[in-house]
Amino acid sequence: MVFTFTCSFSVAGAGRLGVRKMLLGALGCDLAWGIIDAGFEMMSGLDEKGHGMVALRALRNTAGPAASHCIIACALPPLLESILQEVEFEVMRQKLTQLPEPPAHPQLVKDDCLAAADVFLLVFLSTFPVVIPFVFISGARLALRVSKAVASAMLFIAGYAFGRYSGFRTGGVGLAMVVPGMAMVGFTIVFGG
Repeated sequence: MVFTFTCSFSVAGAGRLGVRKMLLGALGCDLAWGIIDAGFEMMSGLDEKGHGMVALRALRNTAGPAASHCIIACALPPLLESILQEVEFEVMRQKLTQLPEPPAHPQLVKDDCLAAADVFLLVFLSTFPVVIPFVFISGARLALRVSKAVASAMLFIAGYAFGRYSGFRTGGVGLAMVVPGMAMVGFTIVFGG
């Protein structure tokens, strides 16, 4: 998001006031998106809890073990579901039916709020490496070049980490993040974002 602001920033004739306005706009945008993403994180937590409660109620209302096993299988990751045998599904079904009745509606707990705060901080603080060049470098043109290099490096690092986590080639995924990332920024600028 902040990369869109910095890339659309015109360095021609940009004084300190122009840089300051761009920085405030970029930080304001990231503040807003941090709040929005934190809200989505809380909604995701409610969704996950609610889905679990619905599945538990459905499991308790099934006529037989086969239908219960299907509900359990649908709630599990495919790899885990594929290695379980009928007897293990039955043990899970029995333990799940012994759980206390869940509340009527999912509720947010402290961990949900902490996760939302983490998302907010991640979104908001990821802004700073891209805007720091404008704070410490007096020439807007040089600051913009350094900012683009920092943003590109951050995209590469994010892609590298994603590749490592998901089992893809790390360098290839790193590059695959940089190129489409810059293309999306370009589209955003062209279409007035």
